[in-house]
Amino acid sequence: MTTAEQIRIERWRPDPSRLAKDLGMLGDVLHACVHAGASVSFVLPFSREDALAFWHDKVLPAVKAGSCYVLVARNAEQKIVGTVQLDLATPPNQPHRAEVRKLLVHPKARRRGIARALMLALEEQAREARRSLITLDTVTGAFAEPLYLSIGYVQVGVIPRYARRPDSPELEATTVMYKELALTNR
Repeated sequence: MTTAEQIRIERWRPDPSRLAKDLGMLGDVLHACVHAGASVSFVLPFSREDALAFWHDKVLPAVKAGSCYVLVARNAEQKIVGTVQLDLATPPNQPHRAEVRKLLVHPKARRRGIARALMLALEEQAREARRSLITLDTVTGAFAEPLYLSIGYVQVGVIPRYARRPDSPELEATTVMYKELALTNR
C-alpha cells in the first residue's frame, strides 16, 4: 500500500542482513514520538538506547514467535517513518481478537495519511490472521482518537487517570475502542 508521498506499508519480517538498521530506525521513531509527547507507556527521560531496547528485547521476540505483527511505513529512501503493532497474544478463549499497540508516526512525517494507511493495513493483517475483533486504547482527546473514530472504531468508554504523561506526573484518561471486522470464508 502506498500514499501520495510514496510511503510503502509492509509487514516487518526481521531480516538478519538489515535487522540492526531496522531496529535503529524503529528506535528512532519511538524515541522521537515519546519526546514529542506521545503517551505510549514511556516517560522522560527516555534515551535512544531505551527505545532500541524496547524493540530488541520486547517486540522482536514476539515477532519471531508469531504473537505480534509489526507493520512499518517506509519512505522512498527505505527509512522507517511509522509503525503499528498487532498483538495476537490473546487467551485461549479469545482467538478471534487482537489488540492494536503503539501506532507511531515520526513527528517529521505526520499529517500525510501514514497513520491511517498503517491502520488500514493492520486491519488486513488481522483479517488474514482470522481476527474479527480489534481493540485498542488511546489518550482521550489526543490526535489519534478522531482517526480511530473516522475509520470505524467504536468508543466503549473512558477510564480516568489511566496513565502518566511522558513529560509530567499528570495522569491522563484513556479511551477504549473496538472494531469488528468482516472475515471472508476460506
